[in-house]
Amino acid sequence: MTQSTCSTPRLSPLNGKPVLLGFDGADMSSDAGLTLLREIERKAGLAQRLADCLRDPRDPAKVQHSLCDIIRFRIMMIAAGYEDGNDATALRHDPSFRIALERGPETGPALCSQPTISRMENLPDTRALIRMGREMIRFYCQSFAHVPRQIVLDIDDTFDAVHGHQQLRLFNAFYDEYGFQPIVVFDGEGRLVVTLLRPARRPNGAESAAHIRRLIREIRKHWPKTEILLRADSHYCTPKVLDLCDTLGLRYVFGLSKNRRLAENISTLETSTAARYVRTPGQKLRRFKTFSCAARSWSKPRRVIARVEVGPMGRDTRYVVTNLEGGRGKYLYEKIYSARGQAENHIKAWKAHLASDRTSCSKANANQMRLMLHGCAYWIWWKLRAACPKRSP
Repeated sequence: MTQSTCSTPRLSPLNGKPVLLGFDGADMSSDAGLTLLREIERKAGLAQRLADCLRDPRDPAKVQHSLCDIIRFRIMMIAAGYEDGNDATALRHDPSFRIALERGPETGPALCSQPTISRMENLPDTRALIRMGREMIRFYCQSFAHVPRQIVLDIDDTFDAVHGHQQLRLFNAFYDEYGFQPIVVFDGEGRLVVTLLRPARRPNGAESAAHIRRLIREIRKHWPKTEILLRADSHYCTPKVLDLCDTLGLRYVFGLSKNRRLAENISTLETSTAARYVRTPGQKLRRFKTFSCAARSWSKPRRVIARVEVGPMGRDTRYVVTNLEGGRGKYLYEKIYSARGQAENHIKAWKAHLASDRTSCSKANANQMRLMLHGCAYWIWWKLRAACPKRSP
């Protein structure tokens, strides 16, 4: 027997406030935070930007979910912590996700299914992905309220293990696994500029120079007069990259691998630093030396900064090369070069919180598309974080 009641139990108030009890609850969701992410995505329009780079081969009369809606749903899933496309089976009915895609939480139609998402990820060809990469750089430039006088770009790569027979996979002896090693570029404030899928090996000089040249060319289309400072680890410090920076008028601070000629310039400093530490043991002792070096493969002499450190764990010497004029070696190393370590934290967050290494598609283009989608999810979170009050606890 079905019986409906119009009254609810009367409960004692709590602290002067009524306690309401009802049995007519609607659909529930544990992702109410998507309402905030929805506001960010609506203003940024990231899903529409990517959709505009694709050609939809479907019959318009039979389309139920636009490419923009499919991409937006996938980005929202990643941003909410659902990196697996199979989660769409349940989330397509979730009221919070329906609201995020401008649909009624109860009466709106269901969102797209997992097979539809998979077809979208496999849709872009190489030219479409190039257009998306350019669009992401354009979005990065438009994220500034004013044209900056200077930007800092941190270039790095990260290992991405795979467990199948994906295109571009390669065995990396250092990690003892098959995988990819995409190049990722962040700016000094944590904005994601671009990401590129590639095999699991360190890029050589010609490859690094080609990627940097294309990146700078796209940025210069929007900011022809902005000064650009590049920071990277030692394996990006190749003669071709250094010459390219000089040709394009870029400033740089790169790590520099150790060698015998560099060691000859600081042997006296290392000896005196070790002797001084012996006299006053305890905390680490750090000293710097700046000198000019002309490697045989370099086209001209360049400024090198050596950092000698002696502590309880022994002696540690590092080098950087730069074309920055002025400034003490200590400042350039500790304040300029060492700050690139923050980019490594951004990469870790991108992988740990947004699962950007979920590149399990068989085709390389589909995995590059996934990097784009995870990059958009990172942007939404970055914009939300940037909008928070700076002094708020």
